[in-house]
Amino acid sequence: MIEVHDLVVLAEARWPEPGDGVPPGIPGFVESAFNPLAAAAAERCLERAGLLTGTTGVVVVTAGDRVSADAVERLVAQGKRVGPLFFFQSVPNSIAGWIAAKWDLRGPVVCVTDGGFDEAALLIGDGDADRVLIVQVAADEASAQIVSGGES
Repeated sequence: MIEVHDLVVLAEARWPEPGDGVPPGIPGFVESAFNPLAAAAAERCLERAGLLTGTTGVVVVTAGDRVSADAVERLVAQGKRVGPLFFFQSVPNSIAGWIAAKWDLRGPVVCVTDGGFDEAALLIGDGDADRVLIVQVAADEASAQIVSGGES
């Protein structure tokens, strides 16, 4: 098994970086900048990495999306329908799957509340992925790194 300190960073990116404004919207993802932030940082990182062969996993690291949680609370209080993208844990899981599908990343998709590197090391060490895209999302920013065990 690969230890966390043995991971090699192949590419990294953030959103925003100097000169960035609001991240591009994503059809179907509403109310919050959480998903556009995650997607923008991931896309920038994947573009910087260039062509990736083999299997790439995705780990999304976040304490949650407060804006979406507040929207759900408001809808429930008003007795209105809550869409499926707002179901518990759907926000981070849905954007992780969206990133994987858009970029044809065929490895495992995992969402955690902190860390990311431990999970990436496990996925690589167990042979489930050749490399892992780690996307960390906070309230108004996101960062992304692609890591490998050193052979990619």
